[in-house]
Amino acid sequence: MRTTATALAVGATALAIPTAAHAEAEPPSPLRSALRAPLAGHLTVAGQMRAARRDQLARSRTRRATRLARRFARARDARFSTRAYRRRLSGDSPARLQRRIQGLHRALHRAARRRAAQPAVSPTLQAIAACESGGNPATDTGNGFYGKYQFTLATWRSVGGAGNPAAAGEAEQDRRAAALYARAGASPWPVCGR
Repeated sequence: MRTTATALAVGATALAIPTAAHAEAEPPSPLRSALRAPLAGHLTVAGQMRAARRDQLARSRTRRATRLARRFARARDARFSTRAYRRRLSGDSPARLQRRIQGLHRALHRAARRRAAQPAVSPTLQAIAACESGGNPATDTGNGFYGKYQFTLATWRSVGGAGNPAAAGEAEQDRRAAALYARAGASPWPVCGR
């Protein structure tokens, strides 16, 4: 009797544990097959959901990058075309768009720091620059005077400048003109300094 009970217990246990062959023989549930088994040339439902999420993420990051690029162009006083910028971004992956957004954030912060570091130009120097060159820092008329304040090369070097004043940045020209004005007053600009 004891052996019969043991044999029945072992047999019941064997029947209760499905074998690997038995588990593979069961047909998959309709939900599992819809999510995993693609038809020829078609995405699975899970693949469609991932693609939709990736598209949604790309659209939102494109909008965000466009807003940041517009702000950056405004900070540089540059022209900006939303349509052209979005066309340039089309086809970028969400990861690449995120890197672009991070780069634009850094560029905006650098531009803000540069603006904050620029000394305020006095109204007198603004008037001199407007009279001399129309305020254009790249002015080079070929008459021996260069830049926003129409420096001669000798005067430019005397205030610590190097190279051509018209090739220097506007902030540097403003600093050099302020140093010259502090040293000699309006006399270096006999016409516009009155």
